[in-house]
Amino acid sequence: MQLKKHPEVEAIIFDMDGTLSNSLPLHIHNWQQICSEYDFVFDISMIEELTGRPTLEFANRVLSDNKSNKVDADTLVKKKQQSFWDNCDKIEGHKAVIDFMRQYHGKLPMAVGTGANRRSAELQLKNLGIYDCFDAIVTANDVENHKPHPETFLKCAEQMGVEPSKCLVLEDGELGMQAAKKAGMHLIDVRPFVD
Repeated sequence: MQLKKHPEVEAIIFDMDGTLSNSLPLHIHNWQQICSEYDFVFDISMIEELTGRPTLEFANRVLSDNKSNKVDADTLVKKKQQSFWDNCDKIEGHKAVIDFMRQYHGKLPMAVGTGANRRSAELQLKNLGIYDCFDAIVTANDVENHKPHPETFLKCAEQMGVEPSKCLVLEDGELGMQAAKKAGMHLIDVRPFVD
């Protein structure tokens, strides 16, 4: 089984966490670590449910699930992000997706469309040695509406100068897949290639 580009595709957009990078184990570990500091339970099912959404939504959900006001969401976000940034160098890329990206690097315009913030995206892409492979990087800082809204992917298409219908999105998250479909783009669910 191999990743394949649709013949009509003129540009490729990659999600980052869980697609280009195998960062989900680190995200989960960071959340569990922070939650243990406050005697919170971290419901791991929220990873699948909220992947592609900003960290603040995860923090609010943790507080809601634990019915707690002993810490605010912004504090949780700062701790989570700092812990992630400090350990970003431990993240590896998903070989099948990186190989696919390298196959089209320099041949087609490529972008990253991620729900991560700008610093997290840049750190991961630089640590993976692929930061300079992309014509555009659209992060949570660049949009008003996050996945499943199509704004992230539509901005990627706009910045690459390619019609949305000619773009291919590689995604692992349900919300991101919904966003790609709403944007009218071709889609590959990478989960069978990265497990």
